[in-house]
Amino acid sequence: MTFSEVIGQDEVKQRLVQMVSDDRLPHAIMLCGPTGVGKKALAVAFGCYLLAHKPKAAAAPPPEHAGLFGFDEAPAATEHTEHPVGPDMADVPEPPMLRNLQHPDLHFTFPTIKLPSMGTTHKPVSDDFAREWHDLLIQGPYFSIDQWLSAIGAENQQAIITAGESDDLLRKLSLKSSQGGRKVSIVWLPERMNIECANKLLKLIEEPPSQTVFLLVCEEPDKLLETIRSRVQRIDVKRLSAETICQALIERRGISDEAAQRLSRLAGGSWQRALEELQVGTENEQFLDLYIMLMRLAYRRNVHDLKAWSENLATFGREKQRRFLSYFLRMTRESFAYNFQQPDLCYMTQAEEDFARNFARFINEANVISIYELANRAMRDIGQNANAKIVFFDLALQMIVLLLQK
Repeated sequence: MTFSEVIGQDEVKQRLVQMVSDDRLPHAIMLCGPTGVGKKALAVAFGCYLLAHKPKAAAAPPPEHAGLFGFDEAPAATEHTEHPVGPDMADVPEPPMLRNLQHPDLHFTFPTIKLPSMGTTHKPVSDDFAREWHDLLIQGPYFSIDQWLSAIGAENQQAIITAGESDDLLRKLSLKSSQGGRKVSIVWLPERMNIECANKLLKLIEEPPSQTVFLLVCEEPDKLLETIRSRVQRIDVKRLSAETICQALIERRGISDEAAQRLSRLAGGSWQRALEELQVGTENEQFLDLYIMLMRLAYRRNVHDLKAWSENLATFGREKQRRFLSYFLRMTRESFAYNFQQPDLCYMTQAEEDFARNFARFINEANVISIYELANRAMRDIGQNANAKIVFFDLALQMIVLLLQK
């Protein structure tokens, strides 16, 4: 994978490669930022870049090793070779095993779950899910923790990084590089490490194996140990501009200018969100139908069907229930903003806007805060494993009263 496959983020790309060019590469870097802005994509592209360029001290291999990585076009790095810096800095021939993300010195660590088939003493590690990870990653590095959980059939479980993972990582990184260069360890969502794993990773970062570079991809850095945060070089990855997303949608997905502009605003700076909105039959379409049904049934005071609605929601996994409540909050906010007739304030799909056109007047100053508080309480209760039927039926019944407030 090369940097040209990463949407935008040219400033971060240049900064990363400049570190290599200036021979000032830290042994641990943490990329922080919101979901979907390209942190994981940057880490994978940079990891491939590091493995395709040997460290200066290990440069100039004998001529017979010229084809070591499967290509002869790129000259071996020497003391006087500078790495290109710029938006297309990584558009150089890539070894096949890097293109396929199967390089033996590229290691991935990510949250896992314990399967029923695992023994009672087994601590799940990333290698247990290597095939699922590779299949998802090779489709594209823009995916969320929810998509990962769905890929491994764990929507109702909390995925973590166990102490067994840090032990396995120590074993791998203690081995000599198979290609005579660097070893790259990419840790996705390190904030999901349990305390035992976090302490062992801290030890690894404090005393890193030779020629090892750690790339941490973090969304909630405040949940990490302060001692880990203080030992890595943090790089904040900002949200993408609407213009960048719009251009990428047109060039890479071939959609019309008008559709791209609407989607780019709706994406909120996240390429991942833009991709989700492009998919046919997305989860958000299902959530919109459920939102519309709730509001119409509540307006009609149809308690019988509201009970059936809540029972339907209760069949979803906990994570999906929380995603619906997040969608509920977003649609409530957008409906309220629609009343101001300021297009720049609204971020909705065409289908959402079509519904809001007639519905928005029911979300007003008298009830919007109460509706927000209601949904947030429901999200808290779901997170605490409350009975989902009761939680959603209570929400539905209270919406009957709240929609009447003007």
